[in-house]
Amino acid sequence: MLDSYRLRSVCTLPFVCHKKINTVGNSNADVPLADPGMYQLDITLRRGQSLAARDRGGTSDPYVKFKIGRKEVFRSKIIHKNLNPVWEEKACIIVDHLREPLYIKVFDYDFGLQDDFMGSAFLDLTQLELNRSTDVTLTLKDPHYPDHDLGIILLSVTLTPKEGEPRDVTMLRRKSWKRSSKFQTQSLRLSDQHRKSHLWRGIVSITLIEGRDLKAMDSNGLSDPYVKFRLGHQKYKSKIMPKTLNPQWREQFDFHLYEERGGIIDITAWDRDAGKRDDFIGRCQVDLSSLSREQTHKLELQLEEGEGHLVLLVTLTASATVSISDLSVHSLEDKKERGEILKRYSPLRIFNNIKDVGFLQVKVIRAEGLMAADVTGKSDPFCVVELNNDRLLTHTVYKNLSPEWNKVFTFNIKDIHSVLEVTVYDEDRDRSADFLGRVAIPLLSIQNGEQKAYVLKNKQLTGPTKGVIYLEIDVIFNAVKASLRTLIPKEQKYIEEENRLSKQLLLRNFIRTKRCVMVLVNAVYYVNSCFDWDSPPRSLAAFVLFLFVVWNFELYMIPLLLLSLLTWNYFLIISGKDNRQRDTVVEDMLEDEEEEDDKDDKDGEKKGFINKIYAIQEVCVSVQNILDDVASFGERIKNTFNWTVPFLSWLAIVALCVFTVVLYLIPLRYIVLVWGINKFTKKLRSPYAIDNNELLDFLSRVPSDVQVVQYQELKPDHSHSPFKRKKNTLG
Repeated sequence: MLDSYRLRSVCTLPFVCHKKINTVGNSNADVPLADPGMYQLDITLRRGQSLAARDRGGTSDPYVKFKIGRKEVFRSKIIHKNLNPVWEEKACIIVDHLREPLYIKVFDYDFGLQDDFMGSAFLDLTQLELNRSTDVTLTLKDPHYPDHDLGIILLSVTLTPKEGEPRDVTMLRRKSWKRSSKFQTQSLRLSDQHRKSHLWRGIVSITLIEGRDLKAMDSNGLSDPYVKFRLGHQKYKSKIMPKTLNPQWREQFDFHLYEERGGIIDITAWDRDAGKRDDFIGRCQVDLSSLSREQTHKLELQLEEGEGHLVLLVTLTASATVSISDLSVHSLEDKKERGEILKRYSPLRIFNNIKDVGFLQVKVIRAEGLMAADVTGKSDPFCVVELNNDRLLTHTVYKNLSPEWNKVFTFNIKDIHSVLEVTVYDEDRDRSADFLGRVAIPLLSIQNGEQKAYVLKNKQLTGPTKGVIYLEIDVIFNAVKASLRTLIPKEQKYIEEENRLSKQLLLRNFIRTKRCVMVLVNAVYYVNSCFDWDSPPRSLAAFVLFLFVVWNFELYMIPLLLLSLLTWNYFLIISGKDNRQRDTVVEDMLEDEEEEDDKDDKDGEKKGFINKIYAIQEVCVSVQNILDDVASFGERIKNTFNWTVPFLSWLAIVALCVFTVVLYLIPLRYIVLVWGINKFTKKLRSPYAIDNNELLDFLSRVPSDVQVVQYQELKPDHSHSPFKRKKNTLG
């Protein structure tokens, strides 16, 4: 996942009066240079005039960066092919002091190349009058060519002292870097009125079925369409359907519904163009307030500003079991409420809301020995708890390396194979939050009611970082529902870290794929050695076995053989002869990848050769991802038989037993006949059914070797515990 970051939630003050100033003037006597107080700087980026031309056509694609103390605090949108751009964008910045000026830098955006510098200026904050809106005209200059006229930038600024700002209202925002040099944010607010109540009031389930007669955007008379959905801060992007005007998506996803009366879903259709900006096909909206609840609505939406229709299924349901409360008030402590939860997920209620698999309660108690992220030697830690697309957070504990949160989070479990992620960040007022540590806990590995100290890991979950976090987790679920859910497509995360080209990652995926292929190669070599009679006793035994199996072969023997392999490995494990070895090769590769990521972070602002050949990078990333998919597929099969996740291995045993009995009792021709009839009549019986492969859906729940390493629980180092040091001191 890309790094999340937190900004202070503040309001933009109205402009009181207007006064035009230049960048040079008398200092405001009311604002001392060493004022230790905090200030809120509200900026409206108005427009630019007579900017420098940097492109061959005599134009530019300008955007503006604001920096304070070498830290970027704002970046505007790009205005294409315009030397007199109009932005009208607002930014709100919290500054600790006024000693550092506000630097304004203008660049010309060049796709895949180094952006061209168009000039810079600075604004001395000590010249601004407090609590007054001021129009500012900045003359752009190039330090290397001070005589060149590079145009002007017009701003409106308001400087307001901040005293006693409430710290319990915070905002978590997610920053993602797009190739168009734009920032998108994903925010989740947490306020006092929501602390002991549901954070969202319902679920909007959307199935994107198909598009009809879409507009042709490519020269071949076709398009490569995909669809974007937006409800408030929530976003979803469909897969791309190549070369068609009548795409069939069959994709299902959920949005959280925060407003009682509903909301508006904005839908836009796009044509994918590799190497350049995607073409706009059309837009439409869905007004949720006009739809009845607990009912599925089929909608055929006409695309505005374009051609064609989109077909959707939309269902509004009641709120899921997601809440946040204090440690003193939580569900499982109340015997009556606990009994109702156990009854809800009892084995007898299998077909009651098949999507509601279970209940998860997470107590975030405290952390110890966190990393110091501030210059004062302290941190301002807060905690983010995520389960798939559900994300909640604690309050911030300021200036503390051993914070106590004492919060209880409850989630509705849709998939028992989900992974709970708990991440600790350091809050910063005017820039992205600093990462302090993370743990990833598969739900099936949780021991109910046990308070455990989890060692925090790095961003890649490959090694320890400083500190531990104390959690107490309870999972209650219906095993039959969980098993059925395993055969349904896995829920996709709406917001994931964008893939980038990495030499170490490419090498790692190649080695993983090679290891899987070598298993097959070695098996072929072994069979050939039997044919060549390299070892006469072994070849004789193989020959007799071959004659016996071929003469007596029945189809049911295939699942029976796989069942025997699972059973054999199970008895090896319970007898203490565990043949599962820790994958040190994967761990070493992950550590190398982490070092490369750290190096990339340090050189993040230096654009290298890869950015100049973006088309080649996209191909390399695709190859890298294909290697990852192939390697993961082989590793998931291996880990199923190695009992890496016992729940899934037991499920495989049950399925193989059923298949063995069915194949033994029922002739193959009848099975093929039933399979063919089901395939031919599936669309007739359920026109909007989402295609899936139960075997692949099952394997998607089995962790790959990389995930096994990431989910490993590290043992805490008690020698660094603060409580132990205190005890030793007292002793």
